[in-house]
Amino acid sequence: MRVLLIGANGYLGRYVADRLLADPAVQLTALGRGDDADVRFDLATGSPGALTRFLDAVHPGVVINCAGATRGGARELTRHNTVAVATICESLRRSGCGARLVQLGCSSEYGPSQPGSSTAEDAVPRPGGPYGVSKLAATELVLGSGLDAVVLRVFSPVGPGTPAGSPLGRLAEAMRRAMQSGDGELKLSGLGVQRDFVDVRDVARAVHAASLSAAQGVVNIGTGRAVRLRDAAAVLARVAGFGGALHELDVPHGGPHAGPQQTHPGTHGHHGSHGSHGHPGARSGGLAAIGAPRSEATPEQLAAAAPPPAAYPYPDGCGAWQQADVRTARDRLGWRPRINLEESLADIWMEAACRI
Repeated sequence: MRVLLIGANGYLGRYVADRLLADPAVQLTALGRGDDADVRFDLATGSPGALTRFLDAVHPGVVINCAGATRGGARELTRHNTVAVATICESLRRSGCGARLVQLGCSSEYGPSQPGSSTAEDAVPRPGGPYGVSKLAATELVLGSGLDAVVLRVFSPVGPGTPAGSPLGRLAEAMRRAMQSGDGELKLSGLGVQRDFVDVRDVARAVHAASLSAAQGVVNIGTGRAVRLRDAAAVLARVAGFGGALHELDVPHGGPHAGPQQTHPGTHGHHGSHGSHGHPGARSGGLAAIGAPRSEATPEQLAAAAPPPAAYPYPDGCGAWQQADVRTARDRLGWRPRINLEESLADIWMEAACRI
């Protein structure tokens, strides 16, 4: 099977490439903007005609798109996440290769959901920010293209290679700095959100399965279990051997002013929290805001300005809770997640520890 992989050097694309290369039946060609791609092509600026000519020459059976942008303004996100997918769809329609398209979407397309609920593929999307909007537009282009296509809506990917700027990447970096400087405590914020974390290697297995299946439409890729970021922090502290205390700046429902709540590694807090913006990896008495941008305000100013508990500073626009309904992936792809969160976090920590 000849496969054209777009975005092979990205966070997800690297593991998809590894998975496909391990299959002796796959002949893999990587297309992207980097010098190490087999073929250099910029989807955001290249013409559908040029890509069509390449498709006709290579004649892939499957095209997998892992490319896209997670940061930037609305214009940049639209170029890389929506216009790029429009180019792929138009090129495939023009080409005579008849390739199947596997498009990687994301859970940000759904937006916020009710706490305790599992989001199924037929949920009405209400993305909470420009990133989710740009990815949802790409999904609609794929679904309306008339192609043999499937969109995998990946929930919160974790594991080796997790970007340092992601919430769990920031958490690991904050812990690394605390351990390196010998601090016995670490103040954190934004730990009240709950997300469905799925290992990036399990995502790669799902992409491989989707490329071989006849499934069409949207398929959720997650674990079916939401985990509070506070609990993930406790697990990360345990695997890192961090013996200090994790102080969470808690915002109870009674008001925005509260002192830090102490959590020791290996134990879990039981109250909802809301964090303020601050310095990732701040020293004792400072504040590490997980998933939030840097701010020069003092912790006292931040606590006073904290918004209500529902407005968590998590960058995906999905509010306090998100959990996938993964029955479609099981039934139509024969896929289930295999790697537990502790293993994923241990791999994140190993990479962070190399910087000590």
